Amino acid sequence: MEDLKVGSVVKGKVTGVETYGIFVKLNDDYSGLVHISEISDKFVKDVHKCANIGEIIYVEIKNIDKNNKRCILSVKELNYRIDENRKVKESVRGFSPLKQHLPVWIEEKYKEIHTNK
Repeated sequence: MEDLKVGSVVKGKVTGVETYGIFVKLNDDYSGLVHISEISDKFVKDVHKCANIGEIIYVEIKNIDKNNKRCILSVKELNYRIDENRKVKESVRGFSPLKQHLPVWIEEKYKEIHTNK
């Protein structure tokens, strides 16, 4: 069983679709909701066209409520639908993780350069 962490992208199974969002089971213990506002930056007219019950999708964990074992989820920046007929790429977020870490790497290198003088 994979550890659930805020910011992680994990696979989940769609268990319900409502007008306000998509319910996803993450593992035996945790489930969550992808609110309609976390599906796309564009207007979502019909959530039922975004996912089907039983479908396996990728979701990003935005928040974890350990007491109730529920998560707030997002698919906004993900290629979240899995096409079983083609090979899924290693990273579903594209270059996003690199972009997020770039400032940290620059700062680390800057400190390294200035401490070795």
